Amino acid sequence: MQRTAASHHKDPNMSKTILITGASTGFGRDTAETLARAGHNVIATMRDPHTRNRAHAAALRNQSITVVELDVTDSQSIDRAVADILATAGRIDVLINNAGVLVAGVTEAFSPQQAAALFDVNVFGLLRITRAVLPTLRRQGEGLIINIGSVLGRVTLPFFGLYGASKFAVEALTDSLRYEVSQLGVDVVLVQPSGYPTQLFESAAQPDDADRVTEYGDLGGIPVAIGEHFESVFAGDDAPDPHEVAQAIAALIDTPAGQRSTRTVVGASFGADVVNDAVAPVQDSVVESLGLSHLSNIVRAARQCA
Repeated sequence: MQRTAASHHKDPNMSKTILITGASTGFGRDTAETLARAGHNVIATMRDPHTRNRAHAAALRNQSITVVELDVTDSQSIDRAVADILATAGRIDVLINNAGVLVAGVTEAFSPQQAAALFDVNVFGLLRITRAVLPTLRRQGEGLIINIGSVLGRVTLPFFGLYGASKFAVEALTDSLRYEVSQLGVDVVLVQPSGYPTQLFESAAQPDDADRVTEYGDLGGIPVAIGEHFESVFAGDDAPDPHEVAQAIAALIDTPAGQRSTRTVVGASFGADVVNDAVAPVQDSVVESLGLSHLSNIVRAARQCA
């Protein structure tokens, strides 16, 4: 049965139980705090809350935010965390797939192991936690999944190719999931942040193969120059405010089911918004050509609400 925009949702102002991955710092931390202030029951998950992230965990708990240990690269850790959350809260209304890592540098110089580790967090980690939570959302007949992508999942910057590839993958996963669960009461949407001054940039991994970087000569120094440019922008008076991402996420949660924008660009778009608008009708026509217009109708209706 086709879901309409008015079905399968509660009062958007009611408190929701929200699970956020990668909530120790950055967008995840700010989003957890923002949603908790709005009255939601927030479960902030992170790795090592009792050791290296102890201070971050304590700061969140001081704001009445529940902290749960969860490593998106470990299926057992995910299953244990989700079971504990359901045992305590009884339900999960929103999953925010925020955990992610960044790499930047000469693509050839990154080892296959580095690429695999990147995808293990940004792509497979997202899939693991989504698989753990979706059965609950389906049984409830309602729920929301917010995937944190990037404008670099739509447009490509040189020397950010591996990171962009992982975010391009998130784009495809988000679209496919959106169609697949559109009739089951579950919304799947994507937030595409631009560059912001967060720990993501500070912790960006560099290529393992320094010799290959050297072989690129002056070209090999471009990633450093790009990093310095962003650092300069982030240090300026007009630096972009990372809180914009938390605000965009909060607005999506407050929007009634079936009426949420499928993609939300936050910050400087670098043309990602143009790509979004250009690809949307092509994507719809592909799905409709397969005789699956009953799935694309829900998606298109949500896109028109943007």
